[in-house]
Amino acid sequence: MAHILVASSPFAGHVRPTLAVAEALLLRGHRVTAYTGRRYARDFEALGCRILPWQAATDYDERNLAASFPQLPSTGRRAVFANLEHVFIGNAPGQLDDLRRAHAARPFDILVGEQMMLGAGMLAELQSLPWASLSVLPLSLPSRNLPPSGLGLQPLPGALGHARDALLRRVTRRVMRPLDAALAEVRKQAGLPEHQLFEQAGFSTQLTIAHGAPGIEFPRPDLPGYVHYAGLLARPIVHAGPEPDWLREVRSFKGPVVLVTQGTLNTDPQELLQPALDALRDEDLLVVASSAGRSVQRIPPNARVHEFLPFGDLLPMASCAVTNGGWGGVLQMAAAGVPMVVAGGTLDKPEVAARVACAGLGLDLRTGTPTPRKILRAVRSILAEPGFRTRTAAVGDQLHRLGGAPRAAELIESLAPGASPRVP
Repeated sequence: MAHILVASSPFAGHVRPTLAVAEALLLRGHRVTAYTGRRYARDFEALGCRILPWQAATDYDERNLAASFPQLPSTGRRAVFANLEHVFIGNAPGQLDDLRRAHAARPFDILVGEQMMLGAGMLAELQSLPWASLSVLPLSLPSRNLPPSGLGLQPLPGALGHARDALLRRVTRRVMRPLDAALAEVRKQAGLPEHQLFEQAGFSTQLTIAHGAPGIEFPRPDLPGYVHYAGLLARPIVHAGPEPDWLREVRSFKGPVVLVTQGTLNTDPQELLQPALDALRDEDLLVVASSAGRSVQRIPPNARVHEFLPFGDLLPMASCAVTNGGWGGVLQMAAAGVPMVVAGGTLDKPEVAARVACAGLGLDLRTGTPTPRKILRAVRSILAEPGFRTRTAAVGDQLHRLGGAPRAAELIESLAPGASPRVP
């Protein structure tokens, strides 16, 4: 059996699919070393992974990046670019140092890293190691058929649409030059060729495993052959222990059930949770919402608010979901056939919202801070139009058929020397 490194940035949305792949590799008999931040190391250790701690790399807590990176702006597009430069590109040399030392002590047979773990790809280049990347976000590889990633735009059809997207790609290339320059300097210091575009750096041309399915992604006629969709990698959590009263109440409710979640990162309830509760307070339905531990001021009689929600129990009962557009949560909703209202405001969330709307799985509110009126109209539209659920169920079937984490593990095994040819 192989010794496989599995590496993930310490963000919940990156860790969960990576954790699922690590578990699938362990179940197939491989030795797995996990390289991630302190906050999530125990999750990998509980599976049976050996833990490689971040030492030369700067560890951080996703809930307070400024504590480790005080130079980061707090909000706006500048904050996004600063995050990419300092948290991901700037941390790659430390990751490479950690991984080099570990490889020298106990050599790895295969490297697996989610797309923002640039140090893993650099080690693969330097040591000529097999390397698989996990695309744990909406697939952001550049394409001649799509607008550039990050703008939250759907592709436009026809000559005018192609011209618009081509122009946007040229403009975005110029905007990305500072990140390309920062990456070039990091690669130069590591002894690697300097010319590599940041938007391609985290994707292995040996094997990229995409968390998702073609049905929820934009059409890509030029999808590279090394990209394989694996469906839903991380399964939703179910409640452990005796079923609580509130969950039994939801199960027995006869009308529509609407889930509301704002994810785990940007959890200010005034952005989405409170407006959604206000919007739906007079509707003949039951709202079940996650507070992520934040205080909620106004909870109407038709709402049940809890710190965290066991999606595995709730999604089969849901008629609709209101979400901020976390990719993992959206894939879980799609897998359960639950149509969505998406309020994607920052980071990759607008990209997620655009994909949901393009695929006909729900509505894109085009903002991360929607008004109650806008939310109400969207939820009513979803509940009134059965086509949303039909289309979402079809994508859900596709997500399940693609095989999930076991299929990802099978693909990773194909990189081992002497392995059988990869089955498409």
